[in-house]
Amino acid sequence: MVTTRTIRVLTVLAAMQVAATTSAAQTPIPAADRPGVEAITLQASRLDAPLQIDGRLAEPLYELVQPMSEFTQNEPAYGTATTERTELWVSYDAEHVYISVRAHDSQPDQMIVNEMRRDNFNVIQNESFAFMLDTFHDRRSGVLFNFNAIGGRMDGQLVGEGNYNGDWNPIWDLAVGRFDGGWTAEAAVPFKSLAFQPERLQTWGFNARRIIRWKNEVSYVSNPPVGLGDFGITFPSFAGSLVGIEVPPTARTLDVKPYFISDLTSDVSTGISNELGADVGLDVRYALTRNISADFTYNTDFAQVEADEEQVNLTRFSLFFPEKREFFLENAGLFNFGVAGGGPRAGGGPPGGGPGGRGGTAPTLFYSRRIGLEGSREVPILAGGRLTGRMGAYNVGVINIQTAAETELDVPTTNFTVGRVRRDILRRSSIGAMVTHRSETPGHMGAASAFGFDASFAFYENLEFQAYLAQTRNPGVEGDDTSYRARVAYTGDRYGLVLDQLGVGANFDPAVGFVRRDDMHRSFGQVRFSPRPSTISAVRQFHFQAQAQYVENGRGSVETRQQEGQFQIDFESSDALQVQFTHGYEHLPFAFRVSDGVVIPSGGYDTDALRVSMTFGQQRPMSGNVAVERSQFYGGHRWSYGYSRGRINIHPQLSIEPGVSMNHVSTPFGDFTTQLVTSRVTYTATPLMFVSGLVQYNDSQGVLSTNVRLRWEYQPGSELFVVYSDGRTTTSAGFPALQNRSLVVKLNRLFRF
Repeated sequence: MVTTRTIRVLTVLAAMQVAATTSAAQTPIPAADRPGVEAITLQASRLDAPLQIDGRLAEPLYELVQPMSEFTQNEPAYGTATTERTELWVSYDAEHVYISVRAHDSQPDQMIVNEMRRDNFNVIQNESFAFMLDTFHDRRSGVLFNFNAIGGRMDGQLVGEGNYNGDWNPIWDLAVGRFDGGWTAEAAVPFKSLAFQPERLQTWGFNARRIIRWKNEVSYVSNPPVGLGDFGITFPSFAGSLVGIEVPPTARTLDVKPYFISDLTSDVSTGISNELGADVGLDVRYALTRNISADFTYNTDFAQVEADEEQVNLTRFSLFFPEKREFFLENAGLFNFGVAGGGPRAGGGPPGGGPGGRGGTAPTLFYSRRIGLEGSREVPILAGGRLTGRMGAYNVGVINIQTAAETELDVPTTNFTVGRVRRDILRRSSIGAMVTHRSETPGHMGAASAFGFDASFAFYENLEFQAYLAQTRNPGVEGDDTSYRARVAYTGDRYGLVLDQLGVGANFDPAVGFVRRDDMHRSFGQVRFSPRPSTISAVRQFHFQAQAQYVENGRGSVETRQQEGQFQIDFESSDALQVQFTHGYEHLPFAFRVSDGVVIPSGGYDTDALRVSMTFGQQRPMSGNVAVERSQFYGGHRWSYGYSRGRINIHPQLSIEPGVSMNHVSTPFGDFTTQLVTSRVTYTATPLMFVSGLVQYNDSQGVLSTNVRLRWEYQPGSELFVVYSDGRTTTSAGFPALQNRSLVVKLNRLFRF
């Protein structure tokens, strides 16, 4: 029987700070909508004066108001009380929402705290706390705030369940502290940083999560289904309700953010030597309403953006590189098209990308790196605008950007337009449409466009269905220009099933999108069994998984046939062991060059492979994933060795993140070796200031590159960047010869009205 538990944070009148809250608790999430999940309602405390954000928890609020402390484990002992007491207060005043935490710990010297950088995912691999605000109370979107015990912070948007965009950077304040039995934190989120419905009295979705990493324990205020673990906070449908918040009267928020940049550049290929440059630009944001905002950018510059990490490509398909430019990242989740939900149980997929997700086998209708970039070269952006927000049950987004002509790259001045609309239906489902247009395609071929419709349906807790249909229109191309997909997935903790059908026409080419593989019809299936042994204390869960895919081209000929078996052990220590065997076949329709002097001819090839990997948890002095693979490779064989997501913890403020990828390949058409070595060294002076250096060596391209980056958020929303980059060739004798070098100083300043 489902029970409903309403927890009211009682508000007591205090002369200095706390005023009585008179609003009554509203109806909790209906139990019928959440079978088997307990519904939680919290009431916020109203304050007469702002809290002092210092992490000390010394104000009368903490003495006069009873905290919420009934956190429940999701991992490892689902449904039981957390082993360490957590006290939570939710309050607000005329300008801010406050979240205050006192996290008790019986062995504080065991806490894992080694990351202070903002927006680094290692924050949640630490002793950390997170809270989610579903400000529209639609149970499918929200904003998420994470922080750890030394002040490292992350923030992000949720657009659809499990789809997390960590590149949203709102203004908010945080302070942490320590006491003898644990740690404390106070967070203040301005109402101006949030979007919500126009009503004065609000009901929001709310959840909070605590991770005790040294125990690998995850607990929640409103517990999501078993097995979601760390990711349960990204599923707003399993959140509780927060009532009693009175928002300030509607006011138009205007953010103006000018920048100044100066750079010193050398480039051997163009004969430039220590050329000094300077420029200015402007970003503006205006809140048309509380839930719709307009953004404008002029003379956009991305010199402060972190360098791409090198990848080794031994396939005939293109690589996907993630977007890192700030203008395109905020609200990016709204422009996702036909993408499956995320989370730990969303279902795997074939090598090169799962059946869902950007960069996988399914095309991406809007890929923002097609704007302002030609290959790895930058194309100037003259100006652009964006309108995003919510109108009732509709989420809408429009982007229009104009780029300048680039004579050296033979790129004409081009206008890019993207439109997106998505309507919420039922409880956790949606339907939508997208259109893109590009006024000029590469090669001066004329205008190109794409359009499509997508749908996502979620039933019960674990059953999902996604589908899309899209078409492109390019000059001089007729027919075979559509793509479709239908995917159904059951993502339970103990059992999993994925069935996926994908088609991509030979002429399907979204001019503002990304297609990894065209001219194909792919059938994919996966089954999983994940028992939790009760008699092996060191093991949290086993995973037995089998999957198969079958790919034909448009003429009905088989191009890929693959069967895979996988076994994984998740240890209580957060370590994991995985063994994967693949039996497959691939037909190359044409020859391709895989390395210098090595050309693989067309024909059919077996692709059997055995891969063993071990992941070491963050609690270890040296963490990361170590993998070894032996595989058949186009009539020969390949040995592959890798160390990825590596981290050596020297000090909470200093870390080294090494990475190595080596391939030894022997084929009847030639032998070769690839080596990719990366190392990132980061020193974090404060949670808002860090210096990071990335050195990469790729012997297949003969390139040694360096990127050193200082980022200092000297006041909320305002930043100073100092970036040094150089690229050197290792193909000549002696010390690597300089090819290009730049030193950039960029300063921006946020003015909020």
